[in-house]
Amino acid sequence: MVNMKTVLVTGGAGFIGSHVVDELIRLENKVIVLDDLSGGFEENVHKRAKLIKGSITDLELIESLFVEYKFEYVFHLAAYAAEGLSHFIKRFNYENNLIGSVNLINASVNHNVKCFVFTSSIAVYGAGQPPMTEDMIPAPEDPYGIAKYAVEQELKVSNEMFGLNSIIFRPHNVYGERQNIGDKYRNVVGIFMNQIMKGEPLTIFGDGAQARAFTYIKDISSVIANSIFVKDAYNKIFNVGTDTPITVNDLAEEVCKLFNVEKKTIHFEERKEVKHAFSDHSKLRKYFGYQIRNSLSEGLDKMSKWVKEVGVRQSNDFKNIEIEKNLPKSWLTE
Repeated sequence: MVNMKTVLVTGGAGFIGSHVVDELIRLENKVIVLDDLSGGFEENVHKRAKLIKGSITDLELIESLFVEYKFEYVFHLAAYAAEGLSHFIKRFNYENNLIGSVNLINASVNHNVKCFVFTSSIAVYGAGQPPMTEDMIPAPEDPYGIAKYAVEQELKVSNEMFGLNSIIFRPHNVYGERQNIGDKYRNVVGIFMNQIMKGEPLTIFGDGAQARAFTYIKDISSVIANSIFVKDAYNKIFNVGTDTPITVNDLAEEVCKLFNVEKKTIHFEERKEVKHAFSDHSKLRKYFGYQIRNSLSEGLDKMSKWVKEVGVRQSNDFKNIEIEKNLPKSWLTE
């Protein structure tokens, strides 16, 4: 039996974060969740975890939590993960995804945290030739990816300067239960399922030939939660997810089949995004013995059953658009 650790999970009421919390609780850890519930839901949080409602941008709150709970490990999953929208909400993106992360890194250094686990993103790579490997030099093409890469670099220098250990994961296109299917700006699987439930056509940017490797949530949450016990993984970066890409058009076909509906789509103007993005996971397999246990069809089937149980979620417009120039028309109003 693993000795109980006191762990902070930011974004633990959100999609990936809540599944990581479940695994940490299963491992008999004491888990404190910090989440402002801007994208997550209170019901996502495991009943044995303690939820603190608040933001990673609140310096006083962060300091008080580190003093009170004396965290041994930090799992930082809180983020507003919308690559496309990040062009139009630059200040919001950097305040939350970069400055909020620096607040946590500072506190982790000052309070001698043993390891800081950070979920970065495949977005750091930009338009490199897929499959992306960890030894590629990142060249992010959107403010979200820029913020994630900046945090990665900050963790690197914080290890060199202060001895703060970290593990960085770069997940991509994760889907599954508890995804916020009402968020129209990110997570295409959830968007498609919500649109089908509402009797609407599926919306696709451009020709739909964009290729992504979609990963079922429970194929990554366990490896993230257990990573702190793999000391050889400390101060390294890992791609995490499935290997096999699929086009957005083919994904739409798969989702429609699951819901037994005819495929009806609307194609919007192409937006600025990386056309093909998927990564190699050889390094992850080497250090963690990583294996994908759910095929795309199996994962989509599990998610669709959950979606049918929870029902439609209404989409809300992002209220603080900072730049409207070149904002996709479908994002201007609901």
